[in-house]
Amino acid sequence: MNSSAPTPETSAGLPHLIEKLLQQQAIDYKLRPTPHTVPGKQQVQACLLCDSIGTVLALFPTDHLLDLKKAGALLGRELEPVRAAQLQRILAKHQLNQLPGLPILFSSPCIVEQSLLAQQSLWLDSGLAGWSLELDQKSAHLLLSKASAAHFAVPLDGLNSLSADPAQDGQDLSRAVSNFTALRMRQRLEETIEIPPLPATAQKIMKLRSKPDADLMELADLVETDPSLAAQVVSWASSPFYAAPGKIRSVEDAIGRVLGFDLVINLAVGLALGKTFTLPKDAPEGATGYWEQAIYSAAVIEGLAKAIPRNKRPELGLNYLAGLLHNFGYLVLAYIFPPYFHTICRHQEANPHVQPHLIDQHLLGVTRDQIGSWLMRFWDMPSEISTAMRYQHDPDYAGEDHVYANLVYLAQALLQEQNIGEGAPMPIPEALLARLELSSEKASEVVHKVLDAREALRLLVTQYQHG
Repeated sequence: MNSSAPTPETSAGLPHLIEKLLQQQAIDYKLRPTPHTVPGKQQVQACLLCDSIGTVLALFPTDHLLDLKKAGALLGRELEPVRAAQLQRILAKHQLNQLPGLPILFSSPCIVEQSLLAQQSLWLDSGLAGWSLELDQKSAHLLLSKASAAHFAVPLDGLNSLSADPAQDGQDLSRAVSNFTALRMRQRLEETIEIPPLPATAQKIMKLRSKPDADLMELADLVETDPSLAAQVVSWASSPFYAAPGKIRSVEDAIGRVLGFDLVINLAVGLALGKTFTLPKDAPEGATGYWEQAIYSAAVIEGLAKAIPRNKRPELGLNYLAGLLHNFGYLVLAYIFPPYFHTICRHQEANPHVQPHLIDQHLLGVTRDQIGSWLMRFWDMPSEISTAMRYQHDPDYAGEDHVYANLVYLAQALLQEQNIGEGAPMPIPEALLARLELSSEKASEVVHKVLDAREALRLLVTQYQHG
């Protein structure tokens, strides 16, 4: 039996209690650095669930999604993930910084997804960041001997893929609405869910945007008709992120000397649309805030777009707007399905290894990406924006306006590597970089430059949240 003492392969040791429990159960294991090449069906995802009765440990493969309703039905209980503060107290008691997949550590009942028992070996989180326990089949069966084996998780590869036709999004959303509301007789989706119209300020700005001879003074006059927007533009230009020399004294000064016509057009639209729906009061614990995700993504996309060869570079302003609005479907999702949004949030907490849009697909049959894209088309926003939203999680998308969707994907993947964002790591295929004519080194350079200005960006996030 391997002990947890450091070897040439390891530089970490298990806490004494875990090592002692494994030895008492005669469970052979190897403590190794967490690999990235082990198939998801052999990697064990652990989630501690609870209700008024107590806790339950759920173990399932990382290529599956834990279905809370199925897990609850299995035990006849209403289960939700243990809240972060309580979980941290439990882990601290055992000197751990991650939840290990070890039933012997808890007095709670344990349920295990049936397919795990068929694997020749399993890899479990050890409770120490970056380290895993490798168990052969015999040891795994011994570890899980008192667990209840059942089917309560859903294979990720079984979830429906995105339809090729964006026109299908409205039908998918209508079907989801009819499943979760009593308004089943209405025919028109926009009547059923009572989507508000495009804000008046955004309408005026979009008209100005399409005017070939529009100038700085026209934009300044339009911005000044909205005191909140005017204050936002001036404070934005005054931000350390732009490091403008001297004091910004007016909207005209902010546009002409610092931000530029194009950026202000898209900032204003993003702000106006962001105020259409309020941020939901419920949210998944540990998730990156909505505006933080939006502004960091927009900044990275702006940098990536400028790094593309000039003759292939897409419209910079639309790229920035695509970044600001990429997760807009999250706000609309909370607006359309308020009672069910709680369930979506809890599933996101129970499945931190799964991209949120896949959770939407499983629970609703439609994703936040589809919902956001549908609304952009309904509001007659530029097609580049609706395309960027809809295909933002498809690294292989090479259709019309693909550069906008590809840049949103790449920005999210790069930020996720820096722990900004949610869900499973998003691989960056060489084909994606080639399509954008970017190198991985250049892309990395862009994201690190943005993160070097993290404090200045946080000020912008605060301004957006309270603007």
